[in-house]
Amino acid sequence: MYKVFMNERPIILTDSLFAESDFDLLNYKNTIISEIIHKLTEGSTKGIILLCADLQEAWGDFKSHFKVISASGGLVINKQLEFSFIFRGGKWDLPKGRIEKGEQIKEAALREVKEECGISKLKLGEFLITTYHIFFQNNQNRLKETHWFQMETTTKEVLIPQLEEGITIAIFKNKEDSVRALDNSYGNIHLVFKAYYQK
Repeated sequence: MYKVFMNERPIILTDSLFAESDFDLLNYKNTIISEIIHKLTEGSTKGIILLCADLQEAWGDFKSHFKVISASGGLVINKQLEFSFIFRGGKWDLPKGRIEKGEQIKEAALREVKEECGISKLKLGEFLITTYHIFFQNNQNRLKETHWFQMETTTKEVLIPQLEEGITIAIFKNKEDSVRALDNSYGNIHLVFKAYYQK
């Protein structure tokens, strides 16, 4: 199964049917991608399920309709078992960013966390999940795939937000405060935490 968010509404590609009565159910082979993008843009559906006979083939075809942007980021945990968050655009988020040309995914994840939070002491942990969302830029719909890693830090420093990236707060939050932050966050960030707690 693949879950792709657009305007915080999911497109779910799956090869097995499951109950989700609020979502539109469509057969992938009969689907026009531009039409479902339009439905999600105008908000006329809560979400769309695309039933696929061959999930991997359908996923490859789906991705071919977009310019794919690769990014990576981290879920950072300190010695007090607190999670690092950033505040940007009115929502709580996790540090992440685009992978630069010639850069490895893991290297980019570490770099982005250091840049966006000012954390100098980072230990890369295991891979957690890849998330997907569609956004509109330069008159083109783009698909961002973000590769997430667990990270650990021993730093006791106050985090420094990367202001030039529109980040106004960088902070560690305990479990209780993290749950509250997720109430004002993104669907993909929920998936990152879900992957962390299920590993």
